[in-house]
Amino acid sequence: MNTINALDWADYELIDSGGFEKLERYGAYILRRPEPQAVWPKRLEEAVWVKQAHAWFKRLKGQASNDTGERGEWLLKPGMPDRWTVSYTHLGKPLHFRLAMTAFKHIGLFPEQVDNWHYVHQRTQALSNPEPAVLNLFAYTGGASMAAASAGALVTHVDAVKPVISWARENAEAAGFTNIRWMVEDALKFVLREVRRGKRYQGIILDPPAYGRGPTGEKWVLEMQINQLLEACASLLEPDGFVVLNLYSMGFSPIIAANLLHQYFKHPLSDIEYGDLTVTDGAGLVLPLSVYARF
Repeated sequence: MNTINALDWADYELIDSGGFEKLERYGAYILRRPEPQAVWPKRLEEAVWVKQAHAWFKRLKGQASNDTGERGEWLLKPGMPDRWTVSYTHLGKPLHFRLAMTAFKHIGLFPEQVDNWHYVHQRTQALSNPEPAVLNLFAYTGGASMAAASAGALVTHVDAVKPVISWARENAEAAGFTNIRWMVEDALKFVLREVRRGKRYQGIILDPPAYGRGPTGEKWVLEMQINQLLEACASLLEPDGFVVLNLYSMGFSPIIAANLLHQYFKHPLSDIEYGDLTVTDGAGLVLPLSVYARF
């Protein structure tokens, strides 16, 4: 199990978790958001949560407490900005993230992904090619793309949502990266086209959602399309390459992710790392947030 110690990142802290919520600090601001995995009681009193939180994402009425909490609204205290910036400084070149409160509780950053960023950075550095090609699919605001770019990769960053691509580009430009190519594209369509072109990559990063839509309305359902996507990705990977698969779908376990990589990339199961990406709160409780498999 991989756990991020809150002390390792000055701009991030999981203060408390429980009651299907989490209380987190991002830079100078504290956010309260739904978290369906936090099924235990909170350590801190409700009054403390209310006092500390600068912004609170409240579910719409009628949602169950263990709902994913994707629908709701932000309640802001005076002085809480619409956007602000945090940095991560442990990958050689500082990574900068512009954060903002979206209508779906997300803010543009998943701190548990630090573990995958370090893996991507280290694997990219270990490749014999000084400028390896790395493909990042469902790439969101660019944490993994910047991790690969900071190690010298020529990164192709693919996401279906144009405003998210703009957000990721803003992050990369703030950090001074010029070695990232931006593609507003449906991930599966892009990969199938790359296979037809005979393209090859030395690193492939996948972070597919459970559900999604492409730029022209293409429907993505993880359980229905992950096999086709991985089969195509296997045709793109160089023999000495690496793969990182991250999943947020609560229906998938780490061993499922590992089995998928084993089946499609023909990599020995014993050599595939897999587990949960987690964050530890102020009481020492470990909050699991996603599952991964990688080699």
